[in-house]
Amino acid sequence: MDTFHVNILAADKRFYEGPCESLVISTSQGQVGILAHHSNIIAAIIPGALKYRIPGGTDQIAAVSRGFIKVEDNDVLILADTIERPEEIDANRAQREIDEAQEIILQKKSIQSYKSAQARMARAINRLRIKAQQVD
Repeated sequence: MDTFHVNILAADKRFYEGPCESLVISTSQGQVGILAHHSNIIAAIIPGALKYRIPGGTDQIAAVSRGFIKVEDNDVLILADTIERPEEIDANRAQREIDEAQEIILQKKSIQSYKSAQARMARAINRLRIKAQQVD
């Protein structure tokens, strides 16, 4: 199978850099699948799953928060606020984040705090969903 080069970066770390056979990520336009020689694109990433396969390996999965993806000349760059493998996710912490966000939403303070809480909740729910896939 043909490969492409991928560089996956979180705000605080290099997650993976090297050859890749396939990649699927959630964007504001829906899920995007990338294979070698994909057309050039730039898209906003939304909280969701990042699935990728390195040559000769099995599918890998990670929880991804907001960011963007750029595909250009068989080279893929993913920049995201956070990227976590299932084993790195603390399910109890994620559940606490959901509970805290729900409380903020119920308080109905301001539009800004509401939207911030919604974003925190979406990220935490995504983290729990990815963590649950580790067990499957």
